[in-house]
Amino acid sequence: MNLEEEIIKSVELLKKGKMLLYPTDTIWGIGCDATNSKAIQRIYKLKGRNENKGMIVLLDSPDKLKDYIKNVPPIAYDLIENSKSPLTIVYSGAKNLSKNIIAQDGSIAIRVVKGEYCAEVISRFGKPIVSTSANFSYQPAALSFDQIDNGIIDGVDHVVSVFRDRVGHVKPSTIIKFEEDGTFLIIRD
Repeated sequence: MNLEEEIIKSVELLKKGKMLLYPTDTIWGIGCDATNSKAIQRIYKLKGRNENKGMIVLLDSPDKLKDYIKNVPPIAYDLIENSKSPLTIVYSGAKNLSKNIIAQDGSIAIRVVKGEYCAEVISRFGKPIVSTSANFSYQPAALSFDQIDNGIIDGVDHVVSVFRDRVGHVKPSTIIKFEEDGTFLIIRD
């Protein structure tokens, strides 16, 4: 399949509540509709992941943050715009997302993605998607498609065929968390 065909197929599958194994703007991820609790539950089960551990949500535009966060700190837009590498921000006051992806304290980790595949799928799908590393919880993250365990590949509904040989950022995104007073902490660099 070419890129356009993969985008169309991925959007169709997301609308049906399916799980994808797909290239993100960092490493390969497992994803689904971030508003579909049954699909999210399937990812937790596949990974053997504790449901108290959150997953990242991907958006295609900073303008959409206000749809999923009660109060977006103005500095968040500057950080996203000026970040040289992929940046995930943990915000308090998550809304309009499946409850089983929102942390117990009401926070959610969101990354605004760039990239031909990911951003286009999210834009056409019209909703955020989940992104979690393509590995079982007890294994290190796969940094390339070749490192993904066959159990993960066999466990998803669709494996995206494009960009399997491309190596982008070979590490997960930087994660920062906003505090109530407007300051932020670096959680993962």
